[in-house]
Amino acid sequence: MISIKKYLDSQHPGTAPQSEPDGKNILPVTVFAYRSALQEIGSCSLDACPALGEGLKKELANVGESLSRDLTNEKVASAEVSVREKIQDWGRRAAGHYEQKTNEVKEILLVLAHTAESVGARDQRCAQQITDVTTRLKTIANLEDLTQIRASIEKSASELKTSIDRMTEEGKAAIEQLRGEITSYQAKLEEAEKVALRDSLTGSFTRRCVENQILRRIESSAPFCLAILDIDGFKQVNDEYGHLIGDELLKQFATELQSRSRTTDLIGRWGGDEFIILLDCPLAKAKPQIERLHEWVCGNYTVNGNSGPVKLRVSASIGLAEHRPRETSKSLIDRADADMYKHKAASKATGKAAMR
Repeated sequence: MISIKKYLDSQHPGTAPQSEPDGKNILPVTVFAYRSALQEIGSCSLDACPALGEGLKKELANVGESLSRDLTNEKVASAEVSVREKIQDWGRRAAGHYEQKTNEVKEILLVLAHTAESVGARDQRCAQQITDVTTRLKTIANLEDLTQIRASIEKSASELKTSIDRMTEEGKAAIEQLRGEITSYQAKLEEAEKVALRDSLTGSFTRRCVENQILRRIESSAPFCLAILDIDGFKQVNDEYGHLIGDELLKQFATELQSRSRTTDLIGRWGGDEFIILLDCPLAKAKPQIERLHEWVCGNYTVNGNSGPVKLRVSASIGLAEHRPRETSKSLIDRADADMYKHKAASKATGKAAMR
């Protein structure tokens, strides 16, 4: 982590510098870069460990907000110590989290190994009992007394039945135990998979998940469209109200987007304030759906912050493209992105892109 405190002390020990010798004040630029770095670290922590990344992202956002006003050397020093401690603590907790996941996988393997060992021992024991019965039957063949032969056969048959019954019961018990263990771990794996596929902030599908779904649709050769949606003026919200308000707006916006979409549409967070939508239909059917969606999700939002509710007027730009035969996913995304920026430029020209 770059140390702003060292930079301040090297330039003007003990005080926050106002300007460089050439008259240019580079401190705001340096602080902005530092805050941006904190934001990127928070975003990367979500990719590295989705289960714990959201907490670190919020904590770093709070530190970044504290550096946006009344900047002093003492505040910078305190912020750097806080950042270092938070990242170190997150690193320890992330390591512990993945160690726990590793131990769960080990437990699954141990259960399977124990079950296999148990079944093997059972089969070996039953095989020995059957061998004993076979040996006794060979002995019977040498007997001449019919009464002895009958008694020996009845005893052997009884022991054989008992052995088979025991083997059946033990097999059922082992299978039930294994089924219970597998069900438990399957639920854990499904939950982990669900976390990996969903964006921790908005609940939408992750970018990686969407990319895989695009490739699947291309391979199937079925008609589909891709839309990219970008919230207009979202940076103004973060700059004016802070990242916590921005995150809450993204949550509400994603909820509206999901609730107003069709069950067959796939909604994902592409990055930042950009969302991506996959529509399993040709362009003629996708256009009216996107138009309705644009009308539904844009409008007035009320976001609760630490200082009370904030009312925002939200608009968005959407680009739409239909997949062409033999077209790559990159080409499709680029065309939708270009269409989105075309609409954004038109909105700015008409003055409709402002967010208040």
